[in-house]
Amino acid sequence: MIPAGSAARSPLFLRIFLLMLVCVAVVQLMNLTLLIAVQTPSAKLYTIGQIVHAIGQGADPTGELEVERVPEVQPALWNPRSERIELALATALGTGTDSVRISFPTPFLQRERTYERSAVPRPRAPASAAAAREVIVIGGFVASWRRPDGQWVRVEPIEGFEPWRWFVLAWLFVSAVAVAPFAWALAHRFAKPIRAFAAAAERLGRDPRAPPLELEGPGEIAEAAAAFNTMQSRLNRYVDDRTTVMSAVAHDLRTPLMRLGLRLEAAPDDLRRACEADIRDMQGLVSTALAYVRETSQPPVRRPLDLRSLAETVVDDLADRGEAVTLAPGEPVVLNANPAGIKAMVTNLVTNAVKYAGGAEVSLAPVDDHAVLEVRDRGPGIPAEDLDHVFEPFFRGERSRNRDTGGVGLGLPSARAVARAHGGEVDLANRAGGGLVATVRLPI
Repeated sequence: MIPAGSAARSPLFLRIFLLMLVCVAVVQLMNLTLLIAVQTPSAKLYTIGQIVHAIGQGADPTGELEVERVPEVQPALWNPRSERIELALATALGTGTDSVRISFPTPFLQRERTYERSAVPRPRAPASAAAAREVIVIGGFVASWRRPDGQWVRVEPIEGFEPWRWFVLAWLFVSAVAVAPFAWALAHRFAKPIRAFAAAAERLGRDPRAPPLELEGPGEIAEAAAAFNTMQSRLNRYVDDRTTVMSAVAHDLRTPLMRLGLRLEAAPDDLRRACEADIRDMQGLVSTALAYVRETSQPPVRRPLDLRSLAETVVDDLADRGEAVTLAPGEPVVLNANPAGIKAMVTNLVTNAVKYAGGAEVSLAPVDDHAVLEVRDRGPGIPAEDLDHVFEPFFRGERSRNRDTGGVGLGLPSARAVARAHGGEVDLANRAGGGLVATVRLPI
C-alpha cells in the first residue's frame, strides 16, 4: 500500500543515482583540470661525456647516474638508436663496439620492437672522441663497458620521484577531499532510514503504544514507514482483543458465582461452607485475573524514577512487618518508567522470595546502560524443567493447587510483562548451594 502523497516524492533509487552521477561528474571534472594544469613531464638529457666520465671514475659526481660492476651483460635487441649511441660511446672510450652495450627501457604495455638490420642504413661514427662526448642520450638507458679484465661496468640513471609526480599525488588527494562530502551525503542517505527503523523497532519493544513513524522522505521510505505503522497497530489490536476477551470472561464469571452462592444458602452447613470456600477462591482468581489484565493493558504514564528509592520503600515496608529483607547499599539509579508498574514488579519478586524462602537479599546496580535489580533467596528453588514455564499465566510450580502455598500463577507473568513493557527482561536462575535469584534488567 502506497501512502497518500507519496506519488509526489522522488524515489530513493533516483536520488541515490543522481548523487552518484554528481560524484562521478566531480571526479571527471577534477581529472580534466589535472589534464589541463599538469605540465608534460620532460625526459632528462645526458651526454656521452657524462657517461664516459662516470665509467672512468667509478661514480658520477653529479649524483644522477648509478655505476656498478657486473660479471656479465646480456646483448640487447638491435635498433637504430642503440647502434648510433653505441658507436658514439665506443668512440669516446676509444674501444670497439663489441665492448660496449646500450639498451633503452621498453614503455609500459608496449612490446619491444625488433628491426631488420638490412632495412636501416648503418650510422656514421662521430668524427672524434670530443664530438662523441657531445652526443646526447634522452631519457632512461643502461650503458655497459667491458673492461680489459673481462668485467663489465654498467651505468644507468638514478630514478627519483620527479616533481610532476608529487603534483599528481597532491591533486589526487585534493580530488578525494572534494568528493568526500558527496560520499558522506550518500552514506548518510543510506543509513538514515535504517537508523530510523531501528529506533522505531526499539521504541516499539519498550512501549507498544509509542507514536507511529512519520511518513516522510522518499517514496520507498514513506511506504515502509506506513507498513511499519500498520504492523504496530495490528499488534496492538491483537493484544487488545485477547485482553478484552480475557477481561470479559473473568468479569462475567462473577455473576454465576454470585448466583451459586445464593443457591447454597439452603444447602447443609458442611456442604455450604466447603462450597463457599471454593467460591471465594474462584472470586479471588477472577479478581487477580482482572488486575493482571488491567496492569498489562493500560498505557503506562512514565516519568523519571529513582529505582533505588522505590526498592528501599518496598524493602522497608516488608522489614517493618518483621520480614528478613535487606537492600545492598549503592548509588541512585534513575530511569524513565511507570512508577506504579515498577513498584508492583519489585513488590511481587521480593514478596515471592519472602513467601517461599522466608527472606530476600536485594541488590541494584547500573551495568552497561541497564539497571540490574537482583532478588536472591535461600529457598528450595525451582526445578530446572519449570524455569521456562513459571512465566506462563496461571502456571504454578507448587502442584497442590493450594492458593495459600502456591498462589494463582500470575505474579511472575505480570512482573515480566511490566519489565518487557519498559524494554527490559526478568530471568530466574537457581543459585549454587540452594535458592533462587530473580534478575531484572531495565534500560536506563
